[in-house]
Amino acid sequence: MEISYKSKKLEKQLTDPKKMNKAFGVMAKKVNQRMKDLSGAETLADLRKLPAARCHELTGNKDGSLAVDVSGNYRLVFEPDHIPIPEKEDGGLDWQQVTRIKILSVEDYH
Repeated sequence: MEISYKSKKLEKQLTDPKKMNKAFGVMAKKVNQRMKDLSGAETLADLRKLPAARCHELTGNKDGSLAVDVSGNYRLVFEPDHIPIPEKEDGGLDWQQVTRIKILSVEDYH
């Protein structure tokens, strides 16, 4: 999976171990695991096979975004980075065709 980031700061927090520990503290290990899961997947559909990640589509004000679990309430939020976004005939996201994502945040949106 190709990964891009919403900002340079977020990219550094998610790719530099020291900055990751500083930004996420006790969650750093889980954040790092989710980053490995994302980068190791060929398509978004591969993430559905990882029950601990619980990859899911978001609704409401985050419609069009997806998330994977980091811990308790925290999620790593991202969106497909394709133009146009791959869709199935019914209009839903075609998870098999998503090979690039853009990470937006790590947050507790609950």
